[in-house]
Amino acid sequence: MTTMTTINLPSKQERHKLFGSVDPGPKTKPTKKEEMADLQNKKKDFLFDIQAVGVSNVKIPVNIYAPGGATPTIATFTLTSSIPKDSKGTNMSRFTELLEEYRKRSELNLTFASLTSFVTELSDRLRIPDAKVEISFPWFYDQVAPSSGLSGLNHSEARLKVSYTKEAGVTFEVGLTAVVKTLCPCSKEISEYSAHNQRGYVSIDVRLADSINDAIDWKHALLEAIESNASAKIHPILKRPDEKMVTEQAYENPRFVEDMVRLVAADLYEYPFVEAFTVSCRNEESIHLHDAVATITFDKQPC
Repeated sequence: MTTMTTINLPSKQERHKLFGSVDPGPKTKPTKKEEMADLQNKKKDFLFDIQAVGVSNVKIPVNIYAPGGATPTIATFTLTSSIPKDSKGTNMSRFTELLEEYRKRSELNLTFASLTSFVTELSDRLRIPDAKVEISFPWFYDQVAPSSGLSGLNHSEARLKVSYTKEAGVTFEVGLTAVVKTLCPCSKEISEYSAHNQRGYVSIDVRLADSINDAIDWKHALLEAIESNASAKIHPILKRPDEKMVTEQAYENPRFVEDMVRLVAADLYEYPFVEAFTVSCRNEESIHLHDAVATITFDKQPC
């Protein structure tokens, strides 16, 4: 049996003093809000208008709603508005104050209706004619293996941007980044057997039409545009018969990055809720040290 070493510790207060803590000094400034100086609302010519000022990297639990039900996740928020050059600053606390109010009322849902209410109320609170909310979150979904039927959770990175001005109202932009398997067409063409393949990271950013509503699951639609045009899907669970099917499917559907962005763009062009889009693909090349990249940007609205 070992003997415990005993240390004669000073009190916690003395320990704090040992490491530099000091007693509070005299307090001379006001403690009531109405008596405190309000530098943010100071009016003067401060040289430039600011197009976006606010808070970022705010993490909050939220619910993602879709026709099939709700899914919880953790979202990262950026909340901003403009300020004119005669204002020194914005009221930073109002951004997170409203966010917390919505969370406590269980109204912090990533639906178009809820976000429209939030961004217009934020503009009113700030007494500024515009406001913007940018949200990113991991979106989890079941991926089913093609032969065994075993399913597991895949995830993609989803994005939402809600912009409001008193003149134009509310506009929505959404985005999704998903991972797929791509097989090199030229490797298949020149090789006697086999072909090199890689992970492809496909990113879509979309401006939504005014007709968008919560009956449309934009996440699944964007994921379908990505996965259905790849050489093959990425799966969390594969048994040997599944692996055979996935590798053979990839061999039957070779894709350059150029092929990927053009095929995904064609699907997005056909989606009636999409007004404009950017689609990018980055392949982590398995036989090269570099990555291969391609991007298409297209606006369906007339100039």
